[in-house]
Amino acid sequence: MKLRAVPAAMLLIASIVPATATVRIYDDRGGQIGNYLAKYRALRMSGERVAIDGTCASACTMLLGAIPRNRICVTPRAVLAFHAAWAPSGDSVVSSEGNRYLWSNYPRDVREWISRHGGLGPQIIYLRGPELSAMYPVCR
Repeated sequence: MKLRAVPAAMLLIASIVPATATVRIYDDRGGQIGNYLAKYRALRMSGERVAIDGTCASACTMLLGAIPRNRICVTPRAVLAFHAAWAPSGDSVVSSEGNRYLWSNYPRDVREWISRHGGLGPQIIYLRGPELSAMYPVCR
């Protein structure tokens, strides 16, 4: 009788302890800001860690403000690509509202880096290597 209680207790404990998984981001070219907002809200609530292991471009970079910094790490292959937000019409028209949202979402050190490299404009700017690993821990 006692032997049956032990597995049941272990299952109960296992269901209480949150699973810690790592979401790996690689070659994410971004997209609509709204889609990423929903995705990152769910990811934030899940408690999962995020490993940037390749390119995270455009709206993908919003994870920097959506996920707590202590749950983000970068690999040597990590590259963050920033540019201005475009209007949803698909034309190459800058969305002032989108830019304001992106800007307010980024952590201060990332905003400072973007400013030093020309700001959010039509040209893509890349944060990688030692500059990136100085801001975010390297994945172990």
